Amino acid sequence: MIEGAPLTVSELTRLVRESLEIEFSRVIVEGEIANLKIPSSGHVYFTLKDESAQIAAVLFRAAVRFLKFRPADGLKVVCRGRLTVYEPRGTYQVIVETMDPCGRGALQLAFEQVKKRLAAEGLFDEGRKRPLPFLPIRVGVITSPTGAAIRDVLRVLRDRFADLEVLIHPVPVQGPAAARAVSRAIDEMNRHSLDVLLIVRGGGSLEDLWAFNEEEVVRAIVRSRVPVVTGIGHETDFTLADFASDLRAPTPTAAASTIVRSKIELHEKIDLLSRRLARGARAVFQEQRSRLGIASSDLGDPTVLLERFAQRVDDLAGRLRVAWRERGNGRQRELDGVVRRLLRRHPEAGLARQRGRIETARRILAPAMRTGLGVRQQTLRRLSERLTALSPLGVLSRGYSLTFKLPGMTLVRSTAALSAGDEIRVRFGEGSADATVKRCLDRKEKEPKIEN
Repeated sequence: MIEGAPLTVSELTRLVRESLEIEFSRVIVEGEIANLKIPSSGHVYFTLKDESAQIAAVLFRAAVRFLKFRPADGLKVVCRGRLTVYEPRGTYQVIVETMDPCGRGALQLAFEQVKKRLAAEGLFDEGRKRPLPFLPIRVGVITSPTGAAIRDVLRVLRDRFADLEVLIHPVPVQGPAAARAVSRAIDEMNRHSLDVLLIVRGGGSLEDLWAFNEEEVVRAIVRSRVPVVTGIGHETDFTLADFASDLRAPTPTAAASTIVRSKIELHEKIDLLSRRLARGARAVFQEQRSRLGIASSDLGDPTVLLERFAQRVDDLAGRLRVAWRERGNGRQRELDGVVRRLLRRHPEAGLARQRGRIETARRILAPAMRTGLGVRQQTLRRLSERLTALSPLGVLSRGYSLTFKLPGMTLVRSTAALSAGDEIRVRFGEGSADATVKRCLDRKEKEPKIEN
């Protein structure tokens, strides 16, 4: 016990603080976080406790930004710092400088915490991811300019499709400045007209790859208008950037191979599709040709149809002539009867009257015969015109023609039946002409316009 003048509360508290800070300038304490509070100042206040005791602790904002995980109630941690007294309350506390979780590494815990939180926001949903272009022309690459990753990517892109335009944005891929540099590079590359963006780096530890687990990198990938492909680390390495990207490749080389198709493979694919198209076209042509053959067989031979129409015309004309002759013979027989009756009545008076009647009959008969003949001639003309309109010969008279292959006079229905050098006969409305085929044009070739 120190004898002398009494101390004030402030003096005693200050002496205790100074003593504690000297004796406990460096402490390492393990406990469970409780009563965690994070006010707007950004400082973290909490209690460290075990089964039988507790102590106040504070983690100032300057130290908070170096934490790789988020403190939470119930989390067991190891804190390193110094012991002091908070004089306004007279309580002692630990000023924490660094803090690590017990059991699991801080980075792994931070990875799980951030992943869970960002997944709850939907940043890793498959539905928001964009399809990659079939054949990109402008490719952006974000990576270290000196690592093996950029060499591997450029080699693969050059080997698979040398015509690509590649835009490289160099960044540090590890260290405290890496995350900010990568996120800014993503935003910058979005100002260029890129088809796809690669973010790659070689393998490393969780700490080496940590920049690609930072929240600002994940959010930059999500807001990118250009599809993003990541190839970070080795096949077993997963970062939060991989979960946010539109496609995750196991390595930088695989990322480059994924976005660009081999020009040789594309040529082979085109050849295969061309062969399939040709086979399909031939099948359609054969089917249409068969249908045309069936339709042609149903239509019949134009020559036979022409002969039938000609025979019909001849038959009608013959019947008309017979009818006319029979009509004329009947009139003549009537006239002969009258003459005979007149002769039998020879007396002059009767003869004179009969002569008058004969003259009257002749005057009536002649116009009647002419009228009957005119009517029948008009009927014959109408029938002939109808037959001509229905006759293939009528079609020929309007400028069309029939083509026969010599020497067998085989009717030609398609250029497929002809070859250069064949002898043909072309039948017109009036007359015909022999010719030699110089060239056959199929339906696809443009033919000269027909002028009337």
